[in-house]
Amino acid sequence: MQRLGELEASVMDVLWNSAEPLRVRQVLEAINQHRDLAYTTVMTVLDNLHRKEWVVREMENRAYRYRAVATREEATAQSLRELLDASDDRESVLLHFARSVTEEESDILRRALRRKPGKR
Repeated sequence: MQRLGELEASVMDVLWNSAEPLRVRQVLEAINQHRDLAYTTVMTVLDNLHRKEWVVREMENRAYRYRAVATREEATAQSLRELLDASDDRESVLLHFARSVTEEESDILRRALRRKPGKR
């Protein structure tokens, strides 16, 4: 997955916070509570997100409804995976990361590692 720009991230926030697929107009209304964008701007952003495979769309009554391909958490984990894969020194990256986590995050990681033996 490619990284998101600021406006793309705002659109994804709207989709991630919705329990159902949304039309362009619905995304626009949600975003325009905090800023003033044109319909065509949001439509273009959604088209770009579709091309980048961040969203899927389904035709309904002559209008597309958009939904996120992955949850926010899945997308974030994928981004972390890609950053780690891009490193020539994964051990160093993981050690730096491990030093930065909170005690609570450390506990979460320990529990997850105990549940998934043999995985990366």
